[in-house]
Amino acid sequence: MTDEAPTATQQIDAILARLPDDQRAALEDLRLSIKRAAPEAEEAISYGAPAFRYRGRPLVSFGAAKSHVAFYVMSPAVLDAHRDKLEGYDTSKGAIRFQPERPVPDDVITTIVRERMVETDAVAKRR
Repeated sequence: MTDEAPTATQQIDAILARLPDDQRAALEDLRLSIKRAAPEAEEAISYGAPAFRYRGRPLVSFGAAKSHVAFYVMSPAVLDAHRDKLEGYDTSKGAIRFQPERPVPDDVITTIVRERMVETDAVAKRR
């Protein structure tokens, strides 16, 4: 037996395992969409929630609440640029809340994640 701390991937797996089946399935699909859109991003835990980091910086995260699941974009500007594609979803400054049976379309997730990567790269270049 080792005393090593669990990896972020293991922690995310454990978080998802505790969810109701419908929420777990929706968030596993979201997680896979994020991985496909940003294969170089690393899984992480941010503020206790499953997240992805890109070039050492926060990219996006996700989670579940009692009555919905959520995709946290972490960028009001990127989210605002796609409000037309998110009509009918509950959105805030940096989050998209949705019901497991009505996930955000994969192409919208991909676009948002890739735009967050561009945004992250632009910040890195300015430093």
